[in-house]
Amino acid sequence: MELTQDPQLYRMRHSLAHVLAQAMQRYRPGALLGFGPPVDDGFYYDFILPEPISEDDLPALTKLMEEIVKERQEFHYEDLPAEEALARLRAMGEPHKEEYCRELIEKQGLETIRFYRNGPFVDMCEGPHLEHTGQLPKGCFKLHSIAGAYWRGDERNVQMTRVYGWCFKDRKQLRAYEKAREEAKKRDHRKLGKELDIYVIDAEHVGKGLPLWLPAGAVLCDELEKLAREWEFQEGYERVRTPHLTRGTLYRQSGHLDLYRESMFPGMHLPDEGGERPEDAYYLKPMNCPHHHRVFAARPRSYRDLPLRLAEYGTVYRYERSGTLQGLTRVRGMCMNDAHIYITEDQITSEFVRVMELHRRYYELFGLSGYHMRLSLWDPDDPKGKEKYVDDPENWQKTEDLVRRAMQEVGLPFVEVKGEAAFYGPKIDVQLKTVGLQEFTISTNQLDFAVPPRMGLKYVAPDGSEQVPYCIHRAPLGTHERFVSFLIEHYGGAFPTWLAPVQVRLLPIAERHLDYADKVCAALRADFVRAEVDRSSERFGKKIALGRTRKIPVLLVIGDDEVAQEAVTVNRYGIKEQRTLPVEAFRAQLAREIRARAHAKTWEDIDRLD
Repeated sequence: MELTQDPQLYRMRHSLAHVLAQAMQRYRPGALLGFGPPVDDGFYYDFILPEPISEDDLPALTKLMEEIVKERQEFHYEDLPAEEALARLRAMGEPHKEEYCRELIEKQGLETIRFYRNGPFVDMCEGPHLEHTGQLPKGCFKLHSIAGAYWRGDERNVQMTRVYGWCFKDRKQLRAYEKAREEAKKRDHRKLGKELDIYVIDAEHVGKGLPLWLPAGAVLCDELEKLAREWEFQEGYERVRTPHLTRGTLYRQSGHLDLYRESMFPGMHLPDEGGERPEDAYYLKPMNCPHHHRVFAARPRSYRDLPLRLAEYGTVYRYERSGTLQGLTRVRGMCMNDAHIYITEDQITSEFVRVMELHRRYYELFGLSGYHMRLSLWDPDDPKGKEKYVDDPENWQKTEDLVRRAMQEVGLPFVEVKGEAAFYGPKIDVQLKTVGLQEFTISTNQLDFAVPPRMGLKYVAPDGSEQVPYCIHRAPLGTHERFVSFLIEHYGGAFPTWLAPVQVRLLPIAERHLDYADKVCAALRADFVRAEVDRSSERFGKKIALGRTRKIPVLLVIGDDEVAQEAVTVNRYGIKEQRTLPVEAFRAQLAREIRARAHAKTWEDIDRLD
């Protein structure tokens, strides 16, 4: 894990993980250790416990941790030769640590292993840590939850107990974070997704990590696709469609079968086609790019064809470990806002800038401001570098410089991180924090110099020679699954009118008003407005309350006066004032709002659209 931007906070969190482990071994003697790293908002530690614990045990664990902090235990490290390190872990009775230590020695070639000690507690660890536990400020941490976690994230391994804690520089920052997390609980996409009937995951009958979009969720996906189709058309993209599965020969050629196979579902060997090699099998599509490359190669290309922008909302399938699956943010089946742009070297900077401007335009539309860019680079010093990356230092240097130049030109701030590039080139990851201050990658933009030559892609240059194009992989809206999860939490389920699953609900006060409500509803649906009539026998006040609970943007009240005047009384979500408008005026107003994809929060916002 990379050090955070604040090394002191990283040390605090890392040190508290060791304090937690020591406290657990006092609280549950015989507890075995898993991993205990610092994370973005604190720390955790995994244990195999002789007796289970629950969140009721957290106050007692916290008290033990506070006692250890007061002891001002110093952190010291020593480096042991490989065999001595294995012997120490064996003597400590830590089989999982020993297993990981052996892997570091045998697979990564480490000759020495570092151990840290604070008080009686010893752990295999690279550090860094504080000088002593007394440097932890009072009230800077809180144990907040317990979860199950498989060893190494693999459901085939033993299940451990994971204890989570938050840690910030002082009590004030911790309390501010707790407040944000409370708000996040209200907006959690898993909670709102269920309440608003957006999606369901039927693990028993359909499978883990395979969401079923309910009608409301399908609307969200359809509106995002409509937006992308319109804007990509304006940007000169051409749409394609590719199959959900493909022979392994394609992924062997692209390099994915060798470098990405652990993240792919197992291949399917067909009896009538024969062959036992991995490339003879058919695979569920884990990404769209190899297919788009075959579209490029389907006919001869000239430099006059470039840039060639091929776009597809393509469904892909990736084998994520069961223990890592989480709502819509980490799934096994996802629909990606994908495109691949084939370019000459001279076009790289301008096209990369153009793509990043499209990112910015999308984020402005949705009101997403809390994001930052990360330029992910290769790491030539990584001992696994030749397994993780294409071995072409010259092209790595060139393409990283070009992407860096493009980011500087577009003016979006970014940080550089080594060791996180794609195997075929550098990339820009867009990191977004949720309302609960958790960070996820929401979209990515990658420059590929390695796969086009592998796939035999060529174009005819002005001098008649055959040249290999570069390729930009881009997905500004990421996947439906992850992007919708962000939007649910960002809007708290109260989507702007253009995006809302139900845009208008008509509320007749009495049964005699139903015919007029049906007439108005039919007129709205003729405008392609997602309108419906509440035909229930509920009291009128209950109808209003239900509409607000469902966060429907517009509720239309229909009573005697509205029928007589051929009008509607407009009740908007989040706005106290009601307005009565002629039906035709309301239709025109609503059409302007939807066409502009506006996020109107006041009547003044709506009036400005006139």
